[in-house]
Amino acid sequence: MPTLASNKKAFFDYEILEKFEAGLALKGFEVKAIKTGHISIKGAFVTVKGKELFLTNAKIPLYQHAGKVENYEETAPRKLLLKKNEINRLIGKVKVEGLTLIPISVYNKRRLIKLEFALAKGKKKYDKRQAIKKRDTDREIARQMKIRG
Repeated sequence: MPTLASNKKAFFDYEILEKFEAGLALKGFEVKAIKTGHISIKGAFVTVKGKELFLTNAKIPLYQHAGKVENYEETAPRKLLLKKNEINRLIGKVKVEGLTLIPISVYNKRRLIKLEFALAKGKKKYDKRQAIKKRDTDREIARQMKIRG
């Protein structure tokens, strides 16, 4: 299952509580564009509209060999394909607990394009500083161990 796109900043900005997998409703030329690696989920998010979930602000440029496509929008919302009980559970968590849904990665699973997204809680600025400090100390410890051993 090769990863086609990932959102590394999500792990820095959010505390990941639970991960989910969903299919994406795409057009044929969008699938071809994604499979060639032309997708960006940096700055994308999952929104709730009625009883459906949509991937919003993900950039999928027009496939180079698609021919003429009328009114194509790169950042159009794309529907997520999930079971009703999963959707209802996620909507409840987002509305009641004030959590957010963020995309983590897009990948192939057999012939299908899947989106891994997470139920997450935003980190405060001091949490981010602690993460940077921990990363720096771990790097320094590893450097010292390499020198000694």
